Amino acid sequence: MARRTKRLWTDEEKRSICFQTAAPGVSVAQVARRYSVNANLIFKWLRDPRFAPNPAEMSSPAVEHGFLPVEIVAGPTKPQAAPVADNQIEIDLAGGHRMRISGGYDPEALARLIRGLTV
Repeated sequence: MARRTKRLWTDEEKRSICFQTAAPGVSVAQVARRYSVNANLIFKWLRDPRFAPNPAEMSSPAVEHGFLPVEIVAGPTKPQAAPVADNQIEIDLAGGHRMRISGGYDPEALARLIRGLTV
């Protein structure tokens, strides 16, 4: 059975962890999970004036969060693969069958064909 050891946090680490709880949208539970600490311990540190974040030190965001303009455009077209001379693929299938493909081919159609043959 593994023996649990008590973690000793420095004052600076406690201040840093408590400061992270003051960020907008961040909960004490999230910060506690990040550091593998019980949330109650962080609440205890927050009650101590040495570690509680100072509201004057908290910088207010210069720009408020908002929505950005989005424009929906037609999706990119799929380029057609040009047939290449001397382009040959050889596939050995289960059961000793061999499949040879030469010239241009559609990879999606080939994948469907192979799936159909291997069922």
